[in-house]
Parts: sequence; structure tokens; C-alpha cells
Amino acid sequence: MEIRQATYSDLERLMEIFEGAKKIMRASGNLHQWNNGYPAKEVVLDDISKGHCYVLCENTEILATMALIQGPDPTYSYIEGEWPDDRPYYAIHRIATAVPGRGIAKLMFDWAFEHISKSGYDVIRIDTHKDNCIMKHILTKYGFTMCGVIYLESGDARDAYHYCIGTTA
Repeated sequence: MEIRQATYSDLERLMEIFEGAKKIMRASGNLHQWNNGYPAKEVVLDDISKGHCYVLCENTEILATMALIQGPDPTYSYIEGEWPDDRPYYAIHRIATAVPGRGIAKLMFDWAFEHISKSGYDVIRIDTHKDNCIMKHILTKYGFTMCGVIYLESGDARDAYHYCIGTTA
């Protein structure tokens, strides 16, 4: 498997993966995340154009995607709770897999950690809906620490997590 930057020609497959991820969320009781057409094609195209969107491929098939964005992230500037530090960080957004249960999220996180370490960073932040039990399980299993609640531009609350590479935050 390889991870590479997404291209515009990947857009249709990425939208299929997001639609599949929404079905998995709904089936697990997460009824309120990624509603109202989110993530829209425009959001994904913006991630691609800025070089933030990555895909995990097996042979030529795209199995997963994520946006890896160098902070600061405006939605993380206010938190009900506390970030453990104010060191520079990368944020992971819009992570989704077409094939759950194969350890693909772990592969994506491992790659992201290696990628940002090469840039001299060692902190990753991520947020998820309080009902996203699948993602919360993955984050806890991986060693992320829940730090509090942040609010999206829409006002929606998200549980916010922090991870420091080389430690269990």
C-alpha cells in the first residue's frame, strides 16, 4: 500500500468513500456528523488544490483519504478544556476509509506521524463528533488524549484530541 497526494482525477472516488463512511457512521449511531452534503466536492477540491488531501492506495484502488493540514487551525483556537501545550501542530480532518476493520486508519496515522516528523513537528490534533464511537475508539487505542470540546464555524461541538509523537500525549 502507498499513500500519495490526491489529484483532481481522484475526486469521484473520494466522494464515494465519504458517502460510504457516512453510511458506516449512521449504522453505528452517529447520526449528526457529516450531514447536509458535507464534505462537499468544493471542500475536497480545496483540500486537493492546497496539497492537503492524501489517499491510501492498494495497487491502483483508493481505499482511504484524509486531509493533513499544518496548523494553526482556527477551530482549535478556543477549547472548553485545555490543550496540553501550544506547540505547532498538524491537524487531521476528513479521514475516511472505504474498507473498515482492516487497520487502514492506523496506516494513515502512522504515515501522517512520519510525514510531519520530517517537517520538524511532533503534535497532531483531530476532532470528531461525540457520537462517532468508531473514531473515538481508534483515537483512544492509538494514544490520543481527549482535551475538551471545540466548536466548528457552524457552532457544532466536536470532541478534540491531541497526540504527541513519541509519547502517549
